[in-house]
Amino acid sequence: MHQVALKGLTLSVIAAVALIGCGKKEEPKKEAAAPAAAQEAVIKIGHVGPLTGGIAHLGKDNENGAKLAIDEANAAGVTIDGKKVKFEMVAEDDQADPKVGTTVAQKLVDAKVAGVVGHLNSGTTIPASAIYNQAGIPMISGSATNPKLTEQGFQVAFRVVGRDDQQGPAVANYLAANVKPKVVAVIDDATAYGEGLANEVEKALKASGVTVLPREKGTDKTTDWKAVLTKIKGKKPDAVFYGGMDATGGPLLKQARELGIKAVFSYGDGACTDKMKELAGDAAEGLICSQAGIPVQAASKKFLDGYKAKFTIDPILYAPFTYDAANLLIEAMKKANSADPAKYLPELKKISFTGASGKIEFDEKGDRKDAEMTIFTMKAGKIEPIAIIKGGKSNTVDEYMKSMADAAGAVAGAAADAVKGAAGAATDAAKAAGDAVKDAAKAATGK
Repeated sequence: MHQVALKGLTLSVIAAVALIGCGKKEEPKKEAAAPAAAQEAVIKIGHVGPLTGGIAHLGKDNENGAKLAIDEANAAGVTIDGKKVKFEMVAEDDQADPKVGTTVAQKLVDAKVAGVVGHLNSGTTIPASAIYNQAGIPMISGSATNPKLTEQGFQVAFRVVGRDDQQGPAVANYLAANVKPKVVAVIDDATAYGEGLANEVEKALKASGVTVLPREKGTDKTTDWKAVLTKIKGKKPDAVFYGGMDATGGPLLKQARELGIKAVFSYGDGACTDKMKELAGDAAEGLICSQAGIPVQAASKKFLDGYKAKFTIDPILYAPFTYDAANLLIEAMKKANSADPAKYLPELKKISFTGASGKIEFDEKGDRKDAEMTIFTMKAGKIEPIAIIKGGKSNTVDEYMKSMADAAGAVAGAAADAVKGAAGAATDAAKAAGDAVKDAAKAATGK
């Protein structure tokens, strides 16, 4: 029986082979050219900051934040208007120079970027914003704090940090309440950022009843401050505020201590970095400074881990905000299903997005709603946050982190409840449908 079956099977196989041999030889199918590659669209996003000069370290930090967001979006895969897209960062160096800033802004317009993250300094961002506005290209700064940026009426200008008329009073009020100075000297670097912030600090100090000495000035390249410091030394200020960046603020503090000035030194966000220890040495210990946003340490774990993994260093200052700025541009394009600035700009204006620096929404001017302000001090060579101000209320860092965790938990709980509710509703609907089917079957059979 097995032999008969085997013979039959053998004959069947032979016949099948014969039929294949007699048939037309089938050519192997050629692989079609990958349509995905042909369909992939490139969307350019510009980034501008100082990559050379005294604050190149901050410019690179900003660039890294934007690059991380773009690389993550490409890794995740984004489809817009039915096509897979690849985001490409076009980086430019504005050297923290307003003239260079407008030149590179026009260069990005000519390169047909869909949006811009930048610039870093208010002094370069404000004139560059006019170029972007004329071209209709949205720009989001992760660090420019001068109010003028969003007071120009430009529909394309946004920022994800607070303004100097918020930051100035925050550091001035902290100084007045905790240091309790009777006389304060105010110095600035004559830039839009430094002078603008110094003006706000002076205004708030005077409102608190503090005597403010006549303004002293340097430039954004001044490193020899002895003439200015000798002038104010005789007036014996209890505190000094400097509006400028760390590259000039560090030497100012070091030389002040060398001259025997014992006043408490305070700064805005431009000099609120660990580099102050490098530039001022031991004199940096105990300085006070502010930032128009959350401290880097309070940024999302996803961002902090991703930044460290990609660049093998920790972010310095503004990177969480430029990361968010790039993600906001990308998210608005996804919502509009278009990289055309005219089409995605309306989505950007009304966006509600949770990023590395928290929840972001814009007001009608393009300013971030309810932006936090943080006060820091230099302790053991590191800038450490000591208070976070939100909604006019000052919180310790622990209190702020707890409130953020509670808020995140509430959102997660609401989402879970919504899912449970939807699942329950679906179960009820399915049961009702099943009962209806049974009733219909009974009616049809009469049983």
